[in-house]
Amino acid sequence: MKKTCEWPTGDKDMIEYHDKEWGVPLHDDRRLFEYLLLDTFQAGLSWRTILKKRENFRKAFHGFNPGKIAKYTEKDFKRLVNDAGIIRNKLKILGTIENAKRFLEIQKEFGSFDKYIWRFTGHKTIKNNFKELKELPAKTRESDAMSRDMKERGFKFVGSTICYAFMQGAGMVNDHTIDCFRYKEVQRI
Repeated sequence: MKKTCEWPTGDKDMIEYHDKEWGVPLHDDRRLFEYLLLDTFQAGLSWRTILKKRENFRKAFHGFNPGKIAKYTEKDFKRLVNDAGIIRNKLKILGTIENAKRFLEIQKEFGSFDKYIWRFTGHKTIKNNFKELKELPAKTRESDAMSRDMKERGFKFVGSTICYAFMQGAGMVNDHTIDCFRYKEVQRI
């Protein structure tokens, strides 16, 4: 049996996410927006809850298309607030619509969201060497800088802890523990 990080055990969705996605360097703008949207809704909740509802979020938010989400109207807002398949937090829904607008502005300014967001790690993955889950930080100076810049640009729900979770998911940091089989695999990607 392969050695793995401690956190996904016992849940098939969490194991699959850990084994296939978490920590893999991500450079596709649509996928980066998906992670940003999901991390917005994850604030204060478990990632397990978000993963269970991921496909509902995909349907509710037009395949995580920031161009469509940025144009959402009051009718769309009401549809989302009444969608039992997602997290129906009004502030997070409004924040997501606002974030889609800011995301498009970033794409226009930098050519892609990828070019903008990876600046915070010098356009490379930060390779950590943690032995245990308890060593993983909740935030870092890089996530602090990302959070500060995104807030200045008008993004919502982008505190440093949320930014760090985004960085972990998008492979901007490799936070697999060194004994996890994925630790070396994601370094080769």
